[in-house]
Amino acid sequence: MQKFYVTTPIYYVNDVPHIGHAYTTIMADVIARWYRLKGLHVFFLTGTDENSFKTLQGAKKFGFDDVKEYADHMAKQWKKTWKELGISYDDFIRTTEPRHKKKVREFFNKIMENGDIYKGKYTGLYCDGCETFLTESELVKGLCPLHKTPPRQVSEENYFFRLSKYSDKLLEHIKENPDFILPKTRRNEVVSFIKSGLKDISISRPGSGWGIKLPNDETHVFWVWFDALINYISAGEKFWPADVHLMAKDIIRFHAVIWPAMLMSAGYELPRRIFAHGFFTINGQKISKSLGNAIDPVILAKKYSIDALRYFFVREIPFGEDGDFSEESLKRRLNNELANDLGNLLYRTLTLAERFKGKIEGDNELEGYLRFKKIDKYMDQLKFHKAMDEIWFFVKACNKYINEKEPWKLKGDELSNVLYNLLESLRIISILIDPFMPETSKKMREQLGIRSQDLSMIRFGEFKGKPRRGEILFRKVE
Repeated sequence: MQKFYVTTPIYYVNDVPHIGHAYTTIMADVIARWYRLKGLHVFFLTGTDENSFKTLQGAKKFGFDDVKEYADHMAKQWKKTWKELGISYDDFIRTTEPRHKKKVREFFNKIMENGDIYKGKYTGLYCDGCETFLTESELVKGLCPLHKTPPRQVSEENYFFRLSKYSDKLLEHIKENPDFILPKTRRNEVVSFIKSGLKDISISRPGSGWGIKLPNDETHVFWVWFDALINYISAGEKFWPADVHLMAKDIIRFHAVIWPAMLMSAGYELPRRIFAHGFFTINGQKISKSLGNAIDPVILAKKYSIDALRYFFVREIPFGEDGDFSEESLKRRLNNELANDLGNLLYRTLTLAERFKGKIEGDNELEGYLRFKKIDKYMDQLKFHKAMDEIWFFVKACNKYINEKEPWKLKGDELSNVLYNLLESLRIISILIDPFMPETSKKMREQLGIRSQDLSMIRFGEFKGKPRRGEILFRKVE
């Protein structure tokens, strides 16, 4: 069976998940569910990044004397959130796990054997929020552009990775593989960054405290980003290379420059695609706990339903671009599209089907409105909003059909034909929306009286259900 490997970034445990984390993870979940429907052996990885200075800060903030106890507590919170949001991950990696620590040391040794590690002194500006060194040109009015805080001047002896050695190889790979970094704007940004001149990077910090110790020098621990990126190997080496690394655009350079160079040095294949989506904003600001404007995705999901939130994420923002969050927009899409378009279509059809006593069969009048090849193409290109546009084109065609045919006025063969077309269309819709709205898909199947189906069943002539009207799919929010 063909394999498919998709990842989210691993998340810092200095606080609980907010809506930005949920957006990335839900989108990865959509990808995983779609490729499972295609019959692939999917491995979907997420997890927590625990070997950072932020973990120490979080433990102090929340009153934990034992940092590991704090990390254990927060990892449970993240798992709980993903369970409440219906995330279908296959593995959850924690960077404090023995399997990860072992793989990080093995990976480092391979790079060292290749001659790409050396010891030196580093002096520069360090942002604790980003957990990385910044240059003067990257600052805005002397502040980190993301965290709005001044970086610290740091001077220390570290171990370095020869990143500069891989400039030409990286540019060559990007040129030969135009879909390696997506969307195109991010690819152009990375190419420009590489061409501006790569410098060797510090990959260790002195001190034997929190973090993974270097195998050759236990007075140093690994820089959190060197350690964190290797999670994709420590958890998913059997599935490597990753088909999609998914993340927000603020960490694209780590994934599209440092990580590929590390892989080249250690002798691994590169990931097939690195996709960096835009930021969710509120009033034009990036959602962030540090800025005090984060939203709890679980509260939203309980208020409007998980599937309404998932649908909003896909429909509202072209994937890869920035977008502003608005509860009013979520309500509007819930009421107009989910409740009116989809919910009413199912309810009206099943109401008629329950009353009809004859055999339901017909002539595939709605088949021409189903543009599955376009949907499949858009999904492979990670253009989820366009795929959903096509699905909703079909939903609207079904609503127009029922309004024009007025089946409540029909009898016999004419009614049978209309019901067949509507029930067959709803069966297909239930499959197409499964990656986006899995609970809604399940409810539709139950009411249509059909079992779970995959994408091989996206065709007319397969309906064999016993329809029975059930609960309303979506209730309007006033």
